[in-house]
Amino acid sequence: MKLSVVATLYRSESYVHEFCYRAGEAAKKLVGKDYEIILVNDGSPDQSLAVAAAMSREEPHVKVIDLARNFGHHKAMMTGLLHAEGDYIFLIDSDLEEAPEWLLEFYPQLTIEDCDVVYGVQKQRKGNWFEQLTGQWFYTLFRGLTGLALPRNVVTARLMTHRYVKALVSHQEREVFMAGLWHITGFVQRPWYVTKQHSSETTYTFRRKMSLLINSVTSFSNTPLIGIFYIGLIIFFMASLFTAYLVINRLFFAKPLSGWTSVMASIWLLGGLIISFIGVIGIYLSKIFSETKQRPYTIVRQIYDQSNE
Repeated sequence: MKLSVVATLYRSESYVHEFCYRAGEAAKKLVGKDYEIILVNDGSPDQSLAVAAAMSREEPHVKVIDLARNFGHHKAMMTGLLHAEGDYIFLIDSDLEEAPEWLLEFYPQLTIEDCDVVYGVQKQRKGNWFEQLTGQWFYTLFRGLTGLALPRNVVTARLMTHRYVKALVSHQEREVFMAGLWHITGFVQRPWYVTKQHSSETTYTFRRKMSLLINSVTSFSNTPLIGIFYIGLIIFFMASLFTAYLVINRLFFAKPLSGWTSVMASIWLLGGLIISFIGVIGIYLSKIFSETKQRPYTIVRQIYDQSNE
């Protein structure tokens, strides 16, 4: 198998036919008939599975992997990559915001640069000012807290060699953050600037971005735990100075101190810090709990493929 095209399905009912047609046409221009299209249904609530399964019965190149429930976009992508058999694997979203024809642009770059990955980067991030702003601060905070300089405004679409994908899927995390795994897997990776279409509303709300930031930072860095230690030292040092001031004031000046406000402020400050610190530790403990159970990050319910029928 020369080429595998991998995409996930979630509320993709209206895109499946056109996506498969365009991806198939691009693949034929590149490798002839030696390709496969792998569609991973991530518990989509619409008719995406039915449409994709019908296509797999009509088109021998289409394989559909139906997950037992919704596990999340990143885990569904990893599942699709695990089943890809091509010498080259083209990972892309199925909502047509990313053009399947990019495959024909990525491949020459891959061979000219003699690299293992060519990944898409948006020339300008799509969305309104709020989406653009939150997207920028996500990368800034992630880099500041983890030290990993992820490429900004990357898209899902990327063409990869089989050896790179084999190394990528060897990661065993249960909390999957694909952008981080793409980066730390290494190999030679090159960007290709693209322009996404605006065919659907983003499912990454501000709340989901915050959740993704917390998950990604705690998966790739222990900086928050180290930060707690240093903040504790700073508070201890300041408290020591204030204690010395109180002792000196009591011994040499004997001035009564009206400390109600300062005491209450200190209690609320320290109480809030302690609770937040316990929360950070709790997040790391929950990740340890999740990883030690070694549960599969996805469960495949059924595979629709002409070879299995």
